Amino acid sequence: MTAPQQPSPEPQPIVTPLRTAAIFLVLTINPGGEAAARDLLTDVAALQRSVGFRLPEADLSNVVGIGSSAWGRLFSGPRPAGLHPFRELQGAKHHAVATPGDLLFHLRANQMDLCFEFATQVMNRLAGTVTVQDEVHGFRYFDERDLMGFVDGTESPGGRAGEAAALVGPEDPDFTGGSYVIVQKYLHDMDAWNTLTTEEQERVIGRTKLPDIEIPDELKAPNSHVALNTIVEPDGAERQIVRANMPFGSPGSREFGTYYIGYAADVSVTERMLDNMFIGDPPGNYDRILDFSTAVTGTLFFAPSADFLDDLPDPPPASSASAAAEVADGETELAGPTRPGIPPSSSGSLGIGSLKGSTPQ
Repeated sequence: MTAPQQPSPEPQPIVTPLRTAAIFLVLTINPGGEAAARDLLTDVAALQRSVGFRLPEADLSNVVGIGSSAWGRLFSGPRPAGLHPFRELQGAKHHAVATPGDLLFHLRANQMDLCFEFATQVMNRLAGTVTVQDEVHGFRYFDERDLMGFVDGTESPGGRAGEAAALVGPEDPDFTGGSYVIVQKYLHDMDAWNTLTTEEQERVIGRTKLPDIEIPDELKAPNSHVALNTIVEPDGAERQIVRANMPFGSPGSREFGTYYIGYAADVSVTERMLDNMFIGDPPGNYDRILDFSTAVTGTLFFAPSADFLDDLPDPPPASSASAAAEVADGETELAGPTRPGIPPSSSGSLGIGSLKGSTPQ
């Protein structure tokens, strides 16, 4: 007889429709805060149910990711095969910075109050044990447009295609149902962008602005955003990721941005897209959108399956945790903001308001 197949681990709510509100919360775990972090991770699903039950029609969801430097401090045993610190990229003109992050909470709902309440409960539970590195409140802008006026995420796959693009399969059996998550916070120079004609903007993006139709390949600029973010293998297969970007901003302080978040079964796909954008394909043919949009954060996380969070591996032995903490310190130093002219806020975070007035260099 054939042995019965084990059910696949239940993924976190990664491949879901976009909501009208989101909060992106990036934290680092203070030394000695590992037990509090583990305690919250095992309870995060129940916390989501408690908050979401109060207004079920608002569709609250949460995805939690864990950074490379935190993994060995929190868990014993194997680690996801592709989890490593975010790879900083220095192109001829533009820079993808690497910034610290141990925990990511990606909150989505059709009302901001649920996201706000969930984030408040998370911070209540972790008070004194974590440092906030970044907190961004995103919103839906008209018909899924970014603040530059273009529809964002048109080609992001959903359903079965989205699951195939975003969720780890049997190639890494200990982490099936998980996903690699890269986040970047981009600030837009809207004054410079708005000096372009609509036709010039369309050339930068690679899609038409109003009807949101991709420009044909023979007419598309080779340094357009669409051209450089399309990954096609030699056999003709296109590699995809799931994006859940959201605009954010503060008109009073002239801050306008996009919070980029990409989920992938294979992190190298997202990294190839970023290589194309910042280094260029071929080198020097960088993404023209970067002349108007500056990345001020960059972090890689792994979002394990919901089953993993419900039954965490044992914590590492004390000696291993100490060694992992030393490695984490080194990774944090390497991953800190390195772009000249971008000061950290007084709390060491890169939250809204700490980068006012930043424009592409």
